[in-house]
Amino acid sequence: MPTREEIWHEADLPTRRLAGLALNPSTPEDVLLRLLSDAPLAARMVLCMDRDLPSAVMDAVITHPDTRTRGFFARNPYVDPAQRARLVDDPEWLVRALLADGPLTTDDTVPRRLPDDTVLRMINTYDDESLGGSLYRQISAELWEALPTHPDPKARVWGAGRWGSLSPETRAALLADPDDAVRERARGCAQWEDVAWVESQFPDRPCHARTGTLVNHPLSRALIDGVLTAPAGPDERGALALNPTLPPDVVILLAADPDPEVREGIAHRADLGPDQLRALAVDPDPEVRLAVSLHPAWSEEERTAIDYEVPMDRTFGFHPELLYPRDPEDVRRDALSGHPILRRHAAQEHSLPPDLLERLTVDDDLGVRVLVAQNHPDASAELLLRSFLEYTGRERARLPHRPNFPTDGLAPYADDEDPEVRALAARDPATPPETVGRLTRDPDPAVRAAFARHPGLPPARLTELLDDEELVQHAAANPALGVETIRRLAAALPVS
Repeated sequence: MPTREEIWHEADLPTRRLAGLALNPSTPEDVLLRLLSDAPLAARMVLCMDRDLPSAVMDAVITHPDTRTRGFFARNPYVDPAQRARLVDDPEWLVRALLADGPLTTDDTVPRRLPDDTVLRMINTYDDESLGGSLYRQISAELWEALPTHPDPKARVWGAGRWGSLSPETRAALLADPDDAVRERARGCAQWEDVAWVESQFPDRPCHARTGTLVNHPLSRALIDGVLTAPAGPDERGALALNPTLPPDVVILLAADPDPEVREGIAHRADLGPDQLRALAVDPDPEVRLAVSLHPAWSEEERTAIDYEVPMDRTFGFHPELLYPRDPEDVRRDALSGHPILRRHAAQEHSLPPDLLERLTVDDDLGVRVLVAQNHPDASAELLLRSFLEYTGRERARLPHRPNFPTDGLAPYADDEDPEVRALAARDPATPPETVGRLTRDPDPAVRAAFARHPGLPPARLTELLDDEELVQHAAANPALGVETIRRLAAALPVS
């Protein structure tokens, strides 16, 4: 199956015009149905993947004879997941696999969850290859919690995969489960807590599995000593420093390692002793001092005395909600800390209480403010706009898509030297028509595209862009197009 990019690359101008009509909020339902039935593949792809759809159109997608068309809808991030879930028993393997893989998005946003009964249906009827994508990202927290003790044995197999977070009672029940597959899965997870088993499976050459073992699994003393004296790769002591099961003497040893990256890894550990903390707090490497400055053992006064520098070149983006939320008191402690990075940790929370939300919204650290804007559902319009104007790092483009991002008052940004800021004026219905028309000729392609969709685009320029090789799709998606014009443009479709 060709990729989305390949399909679009092959689309000619008339097809791209039809794709724009597929996105136009003014396009009537009967025209959308005609596009679904008769439009070329690229236009059907845009229709089924890149917008929400009226219920009648979704009904027609579900029964569409073309596998690729149904597959596009399986990856649509804009429709209610319950509508995508109607494809759960699709006759084609490809459609089912795409449904399991999840919506196609341009960022790392966690997709909206599929209905629990749909997930259970997939677990019971799909093969391992179909479930090998990102189904886990579409499972609700409630279902994840229920899987280890679910009446359905195939659900319990999935639940056993969360072995590290399960209670001793639940683990014991899974190990004694009446179902063979559940017991096998539980035993397979449990054996990775046996240091002898881990040692027997330890690769003898550098690879992802070897590094993963060093970081995540309990290690025998013989294995630890072997890595310390004869590492197979240059970064293995650093990986070892992250292992939560290290004995105290090894922690002490690595806290004084000559490699600053090893000391930085050790500085994050909760089991550091007072001597190691004091030594790391005056470490010659600034990254080590920064890492240890976050240690929970410090009082605020002690933390302030550490010579650390807060980095500003980090990504301040979206953080998915945790399956197990942090303790509210820990969040409050971080939010009230004098350390900007601890406040940044608090700012990632989606459910900050009102007083902390108000406090962090006006924090003097850019990272704190932007993280609130990126993650809190009640981030204000003022904060969202300020964050977009001040933050130019990765995931900046996500901010204008947040629910409260403003539209009014953006016209003055039309002449900003930053093209991403200029494009904001395309969101303002009050941007003057002459400005809209001028910016469809902007040097930046994203700015041109944004203003080609502005409903205030002068009619003559809009008509001109409907035949423009670059901007035809955006012009055809312009809601200022009248229904009669839309029907005339759609008349280019072949008669079925």
